[in-house]
Amino acid sequence: MEGMIFAAGLGTRLRPLTDDRPKALVELGGRTLLERVIRRMRDAGVGRIVVNVHHFAGQVQEFLRHRGYLEQGVVISDESSGLLDTGGGLLKARGYFTPGEPVLVHNVDILTNFDLRDLIAAHRGYYATLLVQEAKEEGRGLRFNADGVLKGWENTLTGEQKKVDEGFAVSRRYNFCGVQIVSPEFMANMQGSGSFSIIDEYLEQAKRHEIRMFLCPGFCMDVGTPEALREAERLEVAGRF
Repeated sequence: MEGMIFAAGLGTRLRPLTDDRPKALVELGGRTLLERVIRRMRDAGVGRIVVNVHHFAGQVQEFLRHRGYLEQGVVISDESSGLLDTGGGLLKARGYFTPGEPVLVHNVDILTNFDLRDLIAAHRGYYATLLVQEAKEEGRGLRFNADGVLKGWENTLTGEQKKVDEGFAVSRRYNFCGVQIVSPEFMANMQGSGSFSIIDEYLEQAKRHEIRMFLCPGFCMDVGTPEALREAERLEVAGRF
């Protein structure tokens, strides 16, 4: 199993914390978000890890060099010339991975409190496995059928829908957690170009291949705002992760 950390975002929701640093190097409890994800991946047995960079790219590269990660199988995918979004970022990094290896992909601003090895075990060689939570509020979400197979996307606030097939009608909405495992076949079949969302890629490939969900056994928290960071610090002090 190899890994990729999406760390190239502008971090606009985290301003002013990201006025002078990338989101990946914002600290939580004295450790950067990037190092937290790297350590969790290492603990789960992930080997090579690709980190994409764009906003304050040089700072991320220097951090990885100074901590010795560049000598320990961490590779940089440089998007300094143009931000590629999640799908485009994975596509650009495709050549860095070992042929035949699945890839655990993780947003840098996502915190979870379960063992990533549980997700790896659940993947079992599937085409792609997406970490999700129950959708408790209105908004955007992915829809899966009773067998956990992706059938579409919708935004309940706007009424917008993207359907994979007729199974959409009997599917349920879940919140995607920004953590996933993709197979070598998925990456080989990517059709997007330039800057594009990995969600659109999933929806397109789901028309021909089964993309499955894994219901998060703990909590999954987006810490992409200062308020969320403060809440995460409180939860950490309380021993939640």
